[in-house]
Parts: sequence; C-alpha cells; structure tokens
Amino acid sequence: MLTFFVIIPVLIAVFLFVFSSVKAARIIAIGFQTALTAFAFYLLLLSRGAEVITLVGDYAGVLGIILRADSLAAAFVFLTAFIFLVIAVYTLHENNSRLFWFLLFILEGALIGLFLTRDFFNTFVLVEVSTVVVVILLMYDRERRNMAAGMKFLMVNIVVMQLYLFGLGYLYMLTGALDMDAVAHAAGQIDRPALALPYALIMTSIAAKCSLLPLLTWLPKVNAMPGARSPIAAIMSGLHAKSGVYLFMRFQAVFDDMAAEFFLVIGILTAIAGILLALAQTDMRLILAYSTVAQIGLIITGLTIGYDYSYKGALFHIVNHAVCKAALFLGAGMIARLYKTRNITQIRGLYRADRTVAIATALAIFGIMGVPLWGGSISKYLLSSGAEGALEWVIILINLGTILVFVRYAAIFFGRPPKGIVKPPADWCKSGVILGLGGLCLVLGLFGEQAIAFLFNYQVHVEALSYLQKAGIFLLSLGAGVLIYRCFLVKGTFPGALKLRRLDLRFSGLCVSIGVFFALLLIAAGL
Repeated sequence: MLTFFVIIPVLIAVFLFVFSSVKAARIIAIGFQTALTAFAFYLLLLSRGAEVITLVGDYAGVLGIILRADSLAAAFVFLTAFIFLVIAVYTLHENNSRLFWFLLFILEGALIGLFLTRDFFNTFVLVEVSTVVVVILLMYDRERRNMAAGMKFLMVNIVVMQLYLFGLGYLYMLTGALDMDAVAHAAGQIDRPALALPYALIMTSIAAKCSLLPLLTWLPKVNAMPGARSPIAAIMSGLHAKSGVYLFMRFQAVFDDMAAEFFLVIGILTAIAGILLALAQTDMRLILAYSTVAQIGLIITGLTIGYDYSYKGALFHIVNHAVCKAALFLGAGMIARLYKTRNITQIRGLYRADRTVAIATALAIFGIMGVPLWGGSISKYLLSSGAEGALEWVIILINLGTILVFVRYAAIFFGRPPKGIVKPPADWCKSGVILGLGGLCLVLGLFGEQAIAFLFNYQVHVEALSYLQKAGIFLLSLGAGVLIYRCFLVKGTFPGALKLRRLDLRFSGLCVSIGVFFALLLIAAGL
C-alpha cells in the first residue's frame, strides 16, 4: 500500500495539469488530497503496532526497492499530506496556472517518497527531484532576481549532492549495500576511522539541506525572493527544510550517532546566528526564514543532547514549527498583499486593518515563542529537559532570542494602519486556513502528551511543578525581551545590523563554506 502514497500525488498532478483551468477540477483534487491525508492518518495508526513494509517488485532481501513506514516515517508522511492539503485549500481561488498545481503535487510525491524510502541511492534521486521542482516553483514568476537566486539554489544543491554521491559510492565500496539497515549492520563491523570520509561527505550535504552554520545564509535569501509565492515559502520552511532534519536523524542512526558533539555545537551556533540575522532584517519573510534556521539549530541541538526526552521534544518541535511557520508565512502573504509591502517598519495597525489575519498570526507567534499552554512550550520543555549547566543557559538564551525576534515582529499589530489601506474581499479559504493553523498551535499544547503519543508512539509525562518553573523562566524571558526591544530596537536595529542584513555569500563563498564544514566534520568524525 505504501506505493500509493507516492503515486496518488503524481496522479493528482497529472489530473490538474489537464483540467486545472476548471475550478471544479481543483475542488476534486482537494477531495483526493483529503482522502490521501485520511489514508496517511490510517498509516500512522498502523505503524503504532509494527513497521509497515512494501517490497516494490517483490524482490527478496535488500535487492529491490523497499518502502518502510515506522512511526517516525508515518508521522512525516501525515504531516506532509496535511500541509499540502492546507496549501491546496489556501490557493483554491488564486489564479495559478496548470504548471503551478502540477509541480505542487509532484513535490508532495517526492517528499513522501523521501520519507518512506530506506535506500541511500533512492534518497539521492528523490532529493534531486524535489530540488528541481522547488527551483522551478521559486522561479515561477520569471523575474530576473528570481532566476539568479533560483540558479544559485540549484548550483549549491548540485555541489552538495555530488558530495553525497561520492560518499555513497565510498560507503557502497565498504559495505556492499545501499539499504540503510544493511549498511548500519555492516558499518558496525568497520573501524570508525574508515567510515569518517563517507560519513563526512554524506552529512555535509545533509547539513546544507538543513541550512546549518556556516551554510545558513543562502536558503533564507532564496525563501524570501520577491516573486516566490507565500505557499511555496510555507512549504520550504515547514516541510522542505524538515526533510533535511529527517535525513539527519536517519543517517545519524545508521552511523551510530557519529560526531554527535560536533553537531551539538553546530546546532547551538546555528540557532544563535539565525536569531541575530532575523533581528537584523526588515523584510517579513526574511525574519521568518532566519527564524526557521534558528529553530532548526535548536532542533539539531535537541536531537544530539543524548537525552531521551530531549530527542522526543525535538521531534515534537518539528511538528509545532511546521504548523506555526505555515500559518505565519501564509499570513505574511496576506499582510503583504494588504499593505503592499513586506517591510515591517511600514506595517502598523494590523489588528484594526484585518482582525482575522491578526488573530491567526498572534496564535502562531504564541506557538513559536513557547507561550505556556501552546505547543511550542511543550516541545521546548521536553527539549531542554536534558540540558544541564552551561547548556541549559544556552537554550534559555536561544529562547530569549526567539522571543525578542517575535516581540519585534508583533509590533505590526499595534498603532493605526496607514491611510489608503483597503481590505480586499474576504477569502474564506485563506482566512479559514490560517485561523485553523493558528488554533492548531494551541491544541498541540493543550494535548501535547497525547499528540506525541499519537504521532511518534512515545510516552512522555509533563511534570506540573517543572513545567511551572519553565513557564516562570518564559515570563522572565518575555519581560527581558520586551525591555530589550523598547530600549534598543523600537527605533531601529542593533549596531552592525545593516552589515548582517547585507550578508549574502556568493556561489564561490558558499563553496568555500561547504569545504570548511566538510573539513571540520571529517576531523570530528575521525577522532
């Protein structure tokens, strides 16, 4: 049955390419996507009992293509189907061409296949397919800046995936297998220094997919291109970047958490750098994009702390972040359309101009900040539970930075809207989607333990006293964030912000960054 999760989005894409000019065809496609989401829900239930396996072609062992859905893969498949359903409903009334709808669902099929495969080479193929589709979607409006940024995105991906391919070939030479489980078994019999080179080659490409330091500057710039549609930005932030995190988890398990301390440090540095870069921006999408980089750094930190609850908290934070950022990016698209700008210094009085968008945005901001009772508070509570000493203070500092970013972002709610703002006719598809996503941010907090048990088949317990202590730390951090904003950021940005805002590595600089990261990882893996 797992093959249908890859085939159905492709069939929907072909159907829409032929009939998308008819509004009824889009509604039918949304119906099929709803059914796919329901089947993904059913798969999630099945995976709780045992891993679901499909042998494509009925080849025995690891000779053929094997699709596997454990609780982790099933959770990502369900999240993907749900986000694409949301995007399809949001864009129902937009005047998009057949190509846009075709590419949208082809991308969904590639991502679902990426989550279900356990083969190193199939992973390479699916990553390449999704990259090409994303590049075309980013360059969809054919603006000159879009073409240049899209080509830069493609060229960087070609470079990092060549590293992946070299690492894959070396790994196959050592183990004689491409299936992840078979490679993990064979790698257990090989000395660690011998695995350092293929590991460093493969994980450098995965780090680039996650936009980790020092590779974090290029992906947000692409995500915020002037012609890039808000739904595509939401997919890139909510899902496409998370596919890199998913591969990080899978490959780290194959290599028995090699160089975990290295990625712990890189995750912390990425989170801090992402926050500083987000604070330096004035473009709404760039703020949200760099904030995504910071949250990915926090997730990588949680995955590599080495504590069970921290790992589970990082997994849950992936879901919370995907939902919150989808709401924020889609809401930002509506705000930019209303105010005719994406510069937050020119956007004021959102609550008076459009209360629906303001309420949905506020709910999503509460979720990403980790306001008590929201989903982000549960995931951050679990994620930080394994941190002790200096690491605990570092995570508190990262959370303070996130609060400060969104305190600054929330300034758009207050004041009076500029003259001439005319609210467009209500589009209940768009309004319903962002309100639903905003409300889901709260639901994931109120039923956090149940959500983690359902999505990942993990049992966690949130202790009331410990959670209240974390809530107290959040309130103190919120007060500090508001104070810092009013003292230093209300009339501008911090010293050096302009240089950070202009930071944009050229292709040659990105290649150098990739080489430096590879060298450092190779040293860390060989120790």
